[in-house]
Amino acid sequence: MLPRLEKGDYLLASKWSYGYSKYSLPLSLPLIPGRLFASQPERGDVAIFKAPPSNDVDYIKRVIGLPGDQIQMIGGVLHINGVAVPKERVADAEYELSPYNQCNSVFQAQRADGKTVCRYPRFKETLPNGVSYYVLDMGTFAADDTPVFLVPEGHLFMMGDNRDNSEDSRFEAEPGGGVGFVPQENLVGKAQVMMFSTDGSSNWFLPWTWFTAARWDRIGGRI
Repeated sequence: MLPRLEKGDYLLASKWSYGYSKYSLPLSLPLIPGRLFASQPERGDVAIFKAPPSNDVDYIKRVIGLPGDQIQMIGGVLHINGVAVPKERVADAEYELSPYNQCNSVFQAQRADGKTVCRYPRFKETLPNGVSYYVLDMGTFAADDTPVFLVPEGHLFMMGDNRDNSEDSRFEAEPGGGVGFVPQENLVGKAQVMMFSTDGSSNWFLPWTWFTAARWDRIGGRI
């Protein structure tokens, strides 16, 4: 989910946003039939869900298509119901190298201070409901052009913001891979707030590294 989310982020999610199901409970205990107080997500929400087909692993992706929507990628541009979603080139996304942030040498660059960083091409998308967010586009890949996907009733079309490094609804559901159309009953919650973030350089036996590894500027931000 780069550029908004990074490995090492800890999030607060609201389970009440979409209603409660067995997936709202620890170990997905089957104590809730169906979904109670169900509410449909909005386009642009960042949602946590149990990934098909196994339904036992949490994924986090952005809600792009609602039931009845037609979704297609053409030349790397998202189309919803036959209309291209505006995609505006903006400043590159930049990340300092760390155990949790590594990148191919193609995307490495040196800042003026001499530090090596990762820089990725970044774009701003604006959905039909006015929700805007940033995506990464690393180049031309097979998933930049797809057939039309018609989202079935009771399902969602989910996509990662890191478009060329996301196994999402563009790919058939398989363990460790794509998720296909995601049943709304698989929703766990809506990502809301960044609670903590670490770059992965801490050591449990060196307490001071718990603080030096923290990405303090990310804490408290809305998702």
